[in-house]
Amino acid sequence: MYLAEAKKVTIVILGAFLNAISINLFLIPANVYASGFTGTAQLISRIMESYAPFSISTGILLLILNVPVTIIAWLKVGKSFTFYSFLSVLLSSVFLEIIPVTRVSPDILLNSVFGGVIGAIGVGMTLKYGASTGGMDIIAMLLSRMKDRPIGTYFFLLNSVIILTAGFVFGWEKALYTLVTLYVSTRVVDAIHTRHEKLTAMIITSKGEEMKKAIHSRLVRGITRITAKGGYSNETRDMMMIVITRYELYDLERIIKDVDPKAFTNVIETTAVFGFFRRDN
Repeated sequence: MYLAEAKKVTIVILGAFLNAISINLFLIPANVYASGFTGTAQLISRIMESYAPFSISTGILLLILNVPVTIIAWLKVGKSFTFYSFLSVLLSSVFLEIIPVTRVSPDILLNSVFGGVIGAIGVGMTLKYGASTGGMDIIAMLLSRMKDRPIGTYFFLLNSVIILTAGFVFGWEKALYTLVTLYVSTRVVDAIHTRHEKLTAMIITSKGEEMKKAIHSRLVRGITRITAKGGYSNETRDMMMIVITRYELYDLERIIKDVDPKAFTNVIETTAVFGFFRRDN
């Protein structure tokens, strides 16, 4: 248990460091913007620097923007997920303050691509180990716990505001290169973890009752139990079907490994869900 937590903290630290590298060495020097709260903080900092008599760094703004959603998440989502997510934000802010803003390349396209790739590696690793990089990920988790809502719409709206504002204020070339960064980062995260908001897990286990209780103790999700029979062994087992969000995949993997390490699990992407998505009791 302690080894797993230490590994998770290490991944969060590395993810935050890569995110800061992406921003300070590639995106900020090129005036290209990241997605979500990071891009919002970056854009606000740039506008203040250009038009206000004072300025606030991207790292400090990122921390400020995440404080309200973190407080709500602590009360509504769960302490473990929120703790690691805020730790990721805090470390990102620290690294953004420590690492100097340096232009690695004068080529804006190279900055856009490499900034997107490096930042996405950090995000994908963090998601894969059950945390998040804060901001919109926390909001997505909040909404998924409260009600099944189209989370992608909120990501799209916030990123659209970033792109349009960057275009109006700093020129449409910057907005177009920001689109390149968003596309590249999405593809890399998808390769490392998953960008699909909902996943369906089909778990074949001989410990159906124990598995059901363990899942219900950790996740607010309903489970469908189906009797299954092995084609070779002819043994009767339970097939448990559960729909989860991408943020719950790490917890589900841990539960399955703890209850039945020999269980066979197939995880597939879910395009849409009709009916009740969450467990109401």
